[in-house]
Amino acid sequence: MEPRDETLFRTKLRLDDGSAYPATIVNVSPHGLMARCDAVVAVGDLVAVTLPVVGDFSAEVRWTLGGRIGCRLTREVPPALYQFAVAAMR
Repeated sequence: MEPRDETLFRTKLRLDDGSAYPATIVNVSPHGLMARCDAVVAVGDLVAVTLPVVGDFSAEVRWTLGGRIGCRLTREVPPALYQFAVAAMR
């Protein structure tokens, strides 16, 4: 598991059916994130999220537990921009 940066970034998770749910990203890495969200998702579902500085990303849900979800981004946050994205999420 790679190190995570703590954040407190409010955004929306968008599901394949077009619905969107408020979410708070509580930690992030160049390859994934953990969020608090009331969306009903299952392991393997794809969600979309917009991150500051770097834009739209899709992510695969890897786990869910009590209103929290862990996701693996389908592409890496560009290394040259990662620190700026994290700073904008704090």
